[in-house]
Amino acid sequence: MDLKSGYPFWAVKNGLMKSFPALTADTRCDVLIVGGGITAALIAQSLADDGQSVVVIEQRDIGWGSSAASTALLQYEIDTHMTELASRYGEDNAVLAYRACADAIPQLQELAATVRDVDFARMHSLYFASSLFHVGRLNAEYELRQRHGFAVSLLKRGEIREQYGFSSAMAIFSELAGRIDPYRLTYRLLMRLEKRGVSIFDRTRLESFEASTRGVVARTADGITITAGHLVFAAGYASQQYLDTRVARNRSSYAFITDPIDKEALGPLAETMVWESARPYLYMRSTGDGRLLIGGEDDDIDIPLRRDASVDRKAGILRKRVAKLFPNLPLQPTFAWAGTFAETDDGLPFFGPHPQHGPRVQFAMAYGGNGITFSAAGAALITKLIRRESHPLAALFSFDRLHQQRAP
Repeated sequence: MDLKSGYPFWAVKNGLMKSFPALTADTRCDVLIVGGGITAALIAQSLADDGQSVVVIEQRDIGWGSSAASTALLQYEIDTHMTELASRYGEDNAVLAYRACADAIPQLQELAATVRDVDFARMHSLYFASSLFHVGRLNAEYELRQRHGFAVSLLKRGEIREQYGFSSAMAIFSELAGRIDPYRLTYRLLMRLEKRGVSIFDRTRLESFEASTRGVVARTADGITITAGHLVFAAGYASQQYLDTRVARNRSSYAFITDPIDKEALGPLAETMVWESARPYLYMRSTGDGRLLIGGEDDDIDIPLRRDASVDRKAGILRKRVAKLFPNLPLQPTFAWAGTFAETDDGLPFFGPHPQHGPRVQFAMAYGGNGITFSAAGAALITKLIRRESHPLAALFSFDRLHQQRAP
């Protein structure tokens, strides 16, 4: 599956950080993870910490799928408003989803401190109204978040203009957000796990698998057999191929990054990621070396050649849109790219077993704009499910919610 176009900055910046071997002999493990991106790395970390023997296989090079194209906005704010989730699944579940993402950010911060050198930094988030028609929704969203203890404040037009230099009728300022280099974190985490005994293989493609009540037998395209107690699909958007029913729709998102910008010129954008209430939304955030990463202009294109042809045009549109907000910033795209991402109907991920394959096969589908924070929360969930223990997110992030009715 071709997941990206153009020149994703993380892969250009970091290069091929390590070559992992291909699997060449039959092996056994407690858990086989299919996928070699940030989701797989976080799950492998959780399982290894739990004492499980883990094998990771990736059909490409490690980190070369969606993780290389991720823009890595670490935020607890889900693409679907908390108010909308509350109307669908009840207020308690809406808060549970948002709180899980909020808790994931300090967890990622702690992990980054141990892995080191992954460009992690705590940031703030400014979510502004793209239109006057969105003010009512943002106000309701702010009130619900504040009522449940999230560190937010409401900014009006004059305050936005004074503090950020552009005009919007209203914005929600969140104290909690973060940034990271997702490609670098994936490599450095898996390299560390390899030293701890986790077996990691790239250029190893899963051909087939058979699940029973006792375990899973998987075979690679080269005829190698992996016998495991459990199988976890953490292959990003390619995991959909292992399900007969479609649970999300693929889309394309576009991004570009600038050369380093003087900190004084960058101003509050050095510490605050900015995004808007329109859907699809424009967003921007800084990097550790002072670049500005800008993304958005999502579309329904899921044909690689058409996506490839759109990268430069979409980057130009993004640049013009940001220039209207911040006309004094140097915004020439240095590297521009596009990547496939998937959207679920409600903006929530899927973590857990699917009835099609039974309890020995787990899926980790961290779909939507919160992929990394979803993955951090979902890693602990997958570990608990494999141990047959309860977890507060198990029902909300399960495939069962596809059949759940809206809350009254």
